[in-house]
Amino acid sequence: MGKNSKKIAFYIGSLNKGGAERVFVNLAEYFLSRGYQVVMVTQYKKENEYAPDERIKRVISDISPEETGKSRIVNFYRRMRKLREVWKKERPDLVLSCVGKNNFMTIVTTMFTKTKPVVSVVGEAGEEYPNFTMKTLANLLFPLAAGVILQTERSRGFFSKKVGKTAVILSNSLNPIFIRPRYEGVREKRIVSVGRLDANKNHEMMIRTFAALTPEYPEYTLTIYGEGELREQLQKLIGSLGMEEKVFLPGIIPNVADNIEKAALFILTSYSEGVSNALIEAMALGLTVIATDVPSGGTAELIRNNENGLIIPTGDTEALKKAMRTALGDEELSERLGREACKIQTRLAPERVNKEWENYFDTIIEES
Repeated sequence: MGKNSKKIAFYIGSLNKGGAERVFVNLAEYFLSRGYQVVMVTQYKKENEYAPDERIKRVISDISPEETGKSRIVNFYRRMRKLREVWKKERPDLVLSCVGKNNFMTIVTTMFTKTKPVVSVVGEAGEEYPNFTMKTLANLLFPLAAGVILQTERSRGFFSKKVGKTAVILSNSLNPIFIRPRYEGVREKRIVSVGRLDANKNHEMMIRTFAALTPEYPEYTLTIYGEGELREQLQKLIGSLGMEEKVFLPGIIPNVADNIEKAALFILTSYSEGVSNALIEAMALGLTVIATDVPSGGTAELIRNNENGLIIPTGDTEALKKAMRTALGDEELSERLGREACKIQTRLAPERVNKEWENYFDTIIEES
């Protein structure tokens, strides 16, 4: 079977700007560049979306308003039926899905078709499958998939031994924009973070800790790039701490790499993550990084504590304060951590990581 005859579908809720969505678009464009036929199937289409290559066919699988009834059960059945019709019409050799119920939908709707379902868990497994029912369904259905992709070794322990034994670990590739020589000049007195302004990112702890350390490091500022529902609340917190001239929330910007590459420190304070793209990108730029040890093991997959970054427990203000003092107070250590962090450019280089995904997909497609 030649590559040009292979067809891969990507199934996700939408292409709304986020970590999983960006990974899917990047993968889809990679497979397109390699001569595969590619189709992007989403349940919805939203306004603020990533725009994949125009040669990638886009299919919306949600039921129309006319098809929507009053019964949730009936609507669920109709969505399943419509998604199955998409697979029968498009006839992909393989479909990759991610995020919670999407994985269930993919396995069930591809049954008794020639399409091979591959499911992936890109976030915190305990959040994607948060209760007994969801976890049980995952352990029952995942063994029926042609492939299961996890991002961390720690995630294996969440699922049954049967799922964990057959699952493979595949990383996200680094965005090429962040592959560049490390900035070796004098660092700006700036601390930066990148992420959605929501409760999970725990920016409140970051802001409060920074404010507490300001008397010791008065020349530093804190900039948090991102947008979200907590903007107003965080802005009020900044005002209440008298930090309006020190802490900034500029929103989403298009050129993140250019804006953070000269910063002195990058901080990630999330309660949970899969493998954080923002953390990967900061490390690739050679920044000194401090990140919380999220339950998925995503941070531990990237950082060797005190070698290429600093890891702290989630929600631990005192640990964050101590790590910030370490990073800001020891320039020699900070430089060493940053130079070691930059080596992730090689480990997660797109040509290397994407080839691993391609080899895995080819193996599944070619299995009888």
